[in-house]
Amino acid sequence: MRTDQTFMTGGEEVVLAVSLELAAAKWKVALHDGRREKPAVHTVAQPQAAARLQAVLDLIEAHKEKWSLPAGVRTVVSYEAGQDAFWICRALQVRGIECYVVDPASIPVERHQRRAKTDRLDVIKLVINLRAWLRGERDRMHVVHVPSPQDEASRQLMRDRGELQKEVLQHRDRMRKLLVTLGCWDEVDHKAFAGRLARNEVTCHDGTPLPPELRERLLRECERLALAEQQLAILEKTRQASVPAPARQRSDDLARLKGIGEVGASRLALELFWREFSNRRQVGACVGLVPQPYDSGESQVDQGISKQGNRRVRALLIEMAWNWLRYQPDSALAQWFNRRTQGTGPNRRARRIAIVAVARRLAIALWRYLKDGVIPEGAHLKSA
Repeated sequence: MRTDQTFMTGGEEVVLAVSLELAAAKWKVALHDGRREKPAVHTVAQPQAAARLQAVLDLIEAHKEKWSLPAGVRTVVSYEAGQDAFWICRALQVRGIECYVVDPASIPVERHQRRAKTDRLDVIKLVINLRAWLRGERDRMHVVHVPSPQDEASRQLMRDRGELQKEVLQHRDRMRKLLVTLGCWDEVDHKAFAGRLARNEVTCHDGTPLPPELRERLLRECERLALAEQQLAILEKTRQASVPAPARQRSDDLARLKGIGEVGASRLALELFWREFSNRRQVGACVGLVPQPYDSGESQVDQGISKQGNRRVRALLIEMAWNWLRYQPDSALAQWFNRRTQGTGPNRRARRIAIVAVARRLAIALWRYLKDGVIPEGAHLKSA
């Protein structure tokens, strides 16, 4: 059977849809103009990123000529969000090609227990969903908002800070656990511990010296700990100056509210509020704190929150919500929480459920505060 048979000859706009299935070794490329039964599928496996991207562009031009498409035909490319992030999208947009990054979890899949899954089948499904999405069937896939290069790069400031803090705690905890195996309860948080260890003053519970192998390992841990602490100190000194001016202004505005510290404000400004939201529902959906009901027939189940979006922001908002209750007790949010949890007694589960709603409402209130300058109801600013 010929796969280039023409099916659509009406006045519908001709669009060349292209989808990419990305992998480290090779990319699968599917092309479809809507006028034939099956899309064309090719593989590009150049070792360099620029050469592989150019191979995709060459395939697009070759199929325009093969299918007798106009030189200026609308070309739309899509691929799933993943470890390649957004550089492909930006490179195609610079060349005047429309590109969309798709949320992989939004693509419908068969619910059979066993189903065929290959890169070829995935890229075909992706290009078919892209054509349906372009026709207006928005439930076929959800498009990810692409940040600017500056917004994407600025996130690394707070993420690197978090990783360094985690690394410091891991080194200290590892050293403490190694010492406990020999009955040594010395405090490893003190900076003098490395010097005492080098002078062989750290001993076992009975005063005998540490085994040479364990002592050497602890010395290596101290070196790595010192390097992580040094990098963290340098980052703390330069972090605020490295934040772009718009994000710094948003951070300063958030930090004026009681219960929000400078670090948390910076993380929110860089991780969440670089986006433009149209309404409060978009804010709640973005942070993944909206409920997901399951209502089918006689079955009605609350599945909890969606947990979509940025997990770092979601964890930060939960922590910030607890601080809000402590430092903003007169606010409408704190009073709402107290009314909802009144009478629950020691039931901590009810409080943990209610704090999720507080975090969602707090995110919406902070968005309105930054967008319109409306201070959350009942909230107080820090004194000058």
